[in-house]
Amino acid sequence: MSPSPKHVTVLLSEAVAALAIRPDGVYVDGTFGRGGHSRAILAALGPQGRLIAFDRDPSAIEVGREIADPRLTLVHAPFSSFADELDGLGVSRVDGVLLDLGVSSPQLDEPERGMSFRFDAPLDMRMDTSRGQTVAQWLAEASVAQITEVLRDYGEERFAHAIAKAIAAARTGGVVATTRQLAAIVEKAVRTREPGQHPATRSFQALRIFINQELEELSLILPDTVARLKPGGRLVVISFHSLEDRIVKRFMRDESRPPQLPSRLPVRAADLPQPRLALVGKAARPGDAEVAANPRARSAVMRVAERTEVSA
Repeated sequence: MSPSPKHVTVLLSEAVAALAIRPDGVYVDGTFGRGGHSRAILAALGPQGRLIAFDRDPSAIEVGREIADPRLTLVHAPFSSFADELDGLGVSRVDGVLLDLGVSSPQLDEPERGMSFRFDAPLDMRMDTSRGQTVAQWLAEASVAQITEVLRDYGEERFAHAIAKAIAAARTGGVVATTRQLAAIVEKAVRTREPGQHPATRSFQALRIFINQELEELSLILPDTVARLKPGGRLVVISFHSLEDRIVKRFMRDESRPPQLPSRLPVRAADLPQPRLALVGKAARPGDAEVAANPRARSAVMRVAERTEVSA
């Protein structure tokens, strides 16, 4: 494995501040990555505080084991298993949950992960390299209709069908096994592209999101976080993709509103069930200085909500 590139944590101070950390609280970092947020949370906790950090990437867990802090518990699992893992640890409620979505710089920059067309590498793209199907394996079996659906739904790719047909045609000469092979196929199939963007960008992003079930994982954990948060506990989510942010925005919006009843129903507003979340501030984005120092931060959006007193 090549040396791990440095990962620059996005919205580091803003995310930790948004958690409103209580020194003796119990917090969850759903995406440990390379530990930027986790280290900052530990620095804000007191001796009785606790941090439970999830990551499905074995390399991230390996980095986490270098942190010699008894307050930190590492969990090698996708964050969709949040509730089950907390039960296994004997934790019923927590004071805050942070989700920093997307991929880390090392995952993009390590050629062997196969997530970038900048390198010629095996077409893998799995976040957890210890289990599951690679993109190459899936493309070898998927139909044109299935490939089209993934590229369209996860990458918002206008030329999804043309790319899918080109991939199917290329398979007749053997498996599409490397990043450069796939990038070349897409480049020939895409007629036009946004200035400054490689023709394969959307396709690579779509296949990565699909093979790791990133949107499904997010949809599964959000309700569990609300059920496990103590009153006053914060949910902080940083998204890097419009589809992710849409899920988070709608979830927080819906959970912060009373149920929508028929307009003519004779029920007073005060008698309606109260929402389980309250929105905290507006969506936050990195400032110009952070984007200049770390261009990958430019698409980040952070949303924050607080658990109300309403019973789960």
